[in-house]
Amino acid sequence: MSEPLLLALDQGTTSTRAILFGPDLVPRATAQRELPQHFPAPGWVEHAPEDIWQGSLSVMRAVLSQAGAAPRDLAGIGITNQRETVLLWERASGRPVHRAIVWQDRRTAEACARLRAAGHEPLIAARTGLLADPYFSATKLAWLLDNVAGARAQAERGELCFGTVDSFLLHRLTGGRVHATDATNAARTMLFDIHRGAWDAELLRLFDIPAAILPEVRDCAAEFGHTEAALLGAPVAVRGMAGDQQAATMGQACFAPGMLKSTYGTGCFALLNTGATPVASKNRLLTTIAWQLGGQRTYALEGAIFVAGAAVQWLRDGLGIIGNAAETGMLAGQADPAQAVHLVPAFVGLGAPWWDAEARGAIFGLTRATGRAEIARAALESVAFQTKDLLDAMGADIAAAAVGGATGGGGENRVLRVDGGMVASDWTMQFLADLLGAPVDRPVVQETTALGAAWLAGLQAGLLPPPGAAATHWRLDRRFLPHMAREEAGRRHAAWLDAVSRTLSGP
Repeated sequence: MSEPLLLALDQGTTSTRAILFGPDLVPRATAQRELPQHFPAPGWVEHAPEDIWQGSLSVMRAVLSQAGAAPRDLAGIGITNQRETVLLWERASGRPVHRAIVWQDRRTAEACARLRAAGHEPLIAARTGLLADPYFSATKLAWLLDNVAGARAQAERGELCFGTVDSFLLHRLTGGRVHATDATNAARTMLFDIHRGAWDAELLRLFDIPAAILPEVRDCAAEFGHTEAALLGAPVAVRGMAGDQQAATMGQACFAPGMLKSTYGTGCFALLNTGATPVASKNRLLTTIAWQLGGQRTYALEGAIFVAGAAVQWLRDGLGIIGNAAETGMLAGQADPAQAVHLVPAFVGLGAPWWDAEARGAIFGLTRATGRAEIARAALESVAFQTKDLLDAMGADIAAAAVGGATGGGGENRVLRVDGGMVASDWTMQFLADLLGAPVDRPVVQETTALGAAWLAGLQAGLLPPPGAAATHWRLDRRFLPHMAREEAGRRHAAWLDAVSRTLSGP
């Protein structure tokens, strides 16, 4: 082929996707494969590492074949991944010692409660910007070391590698030559000092993690090594790496402080660029690294919702009331507006700003007249309600910090850029704009996670300009403007907050 191509590998929670982009960052080909889920106990979620690896290799090969491209056509590979998911494998053989423990897994909730009771959360928050929650990697890693026979002894001898999914894939792609991660993934482990940009010795002691198993931390755009020639037919440079939500932030071109994006996949994750300043939240949001380029870190405030698209999957797979996700918006539009049905999808607890690992899902407002249309509407509305909760908390934090000329009020007067599978639903995006009282912008390329990974690889390859230059890769598909009266939006949100209060585990 005459043009240089960029291959984005997007390894997500429920599927693995590869997208081949041209130098204009317009997709040329796409391949996708579902990732099996394992639920060995209530609240436990696992993936088979070999499924992650084989799925990744399969879609990369498929997308090259589909486009009629050869490895020599690739200017680089960018990897983006489900964050916080923990893998532990043998350094010499690459053999995993256990299934991957997924970010949604809640098995370490009691360990996190003990950390909070012992007064360790202020230290964790000060160093990492995170909260003591089972969502993050450290307690999952400690569980593996304590529960897999012989793992701790092997780890202390340096015979094991720890990594998030990006690190595991890189180790496999490079034939075991490179054990590395990037700053955004390291920032989600609860072991990384986001201010110094280094693993934290005090936190390693707190969680009893041997430093010998940790990956090297690099910039998001860097030379991460070359793939084994046999994998794709010739060696290809891996030149970009970022956690999925940070990659989406770059794919959405949120390069200026104050810009905001929200990704709707299995969960929902909102990130707001705070520039060179890490803003400490007073509303139980997370302070995280948005990206690191040229050794310089840009920070973000983040709110995480554990269940967004997963609620629609539950309607399909758990209840069987829809045949596919596309039906949900159609059903929601047919729902009886007089019925105030609320679904609080706390299937694995509640994320920000509640952070209640013990909360469980519930449906409120059921009557004899309630049918699948009302339940479908409640599932979609729950995503918008949770987003408003996040943006209300962000509005308070950034107004106090005066980030990007911010105003409070939960996102009013602030454009929200959206991406992910759920944004294809016009009904959901219109309700989101109505509830927020703010414009919602949907881009042409909605898989912005992969777009961000490709952008990083293209930046490192010298094909693309750095942030701050014209963000030519972002193009608007549709802007949704709010039409609902603010009083009505406020009434609906108050009813939602009442429903949430009934699911919380605390007094």
